[in-house]
Amino acid sequence: MIETDRLVLREWREADWPRFWAGTNTPAVMRWLGGVLDEDGMAATRARVENCQAANGFCFWVVERKSHDDVLGFCGLKRADAPGSSVTGAVEIGWRLREDAWGQGYAREAASAALGAAFTRFGADEVVALTVPGNAASWGLMKRLGMQRRAELDYVDPRFGEELNPSIVYSLRRDQWETAT
Repeated sequence: MIETDRLVLREWREADWPRFWAGTNTPAVMRWLGGVLDEDGMAATRARVENCQAANGFCFWVVERKSHDDVLGFCGLKRADAPGSSVTGAVEIGWRLREDAWGQGYAREAASAALGAAFTRFGADEVVALTVPGNAASWGLMKRLGMQRRAELDYVDPRFGEELNPSIVYSLRRDQWETAT
């Protein structure tokens, strides 16, 4: 478990999944992630998160607001594994928060905590983040976290069409993070 001033990042409980899907499997949240998932897509996502946690000891954790015990979404770390990826195996940070949590600093707070865990708890030398050119909110957060654009690592993800390609890559090295903190 990771705690910040307003948030708890923790492993999943059975009761979290319906709350997570109710808040995040919406057209606005899923716009840059391939669209709203059907039952099979939700089951596949859950299996990937659970398998990632079992294999690596970390994955995307539930982001819960302390003051209301609300599931705001997820944020965490995984090993990059997208088809066609130029960063396969790298520690990747990611987040997905429900729309009513946007613009309140929760994503930055959670991602900052996850980056700290990547470097201090899990021994990462570098962390990457992936998005698409149209998702300005996501790459804007990457910049605010101190991540650097790595255009030479951009790649085409064959699972998605033109609107969701290329996957663009940002990264932060441990020494950059240590200097900034």
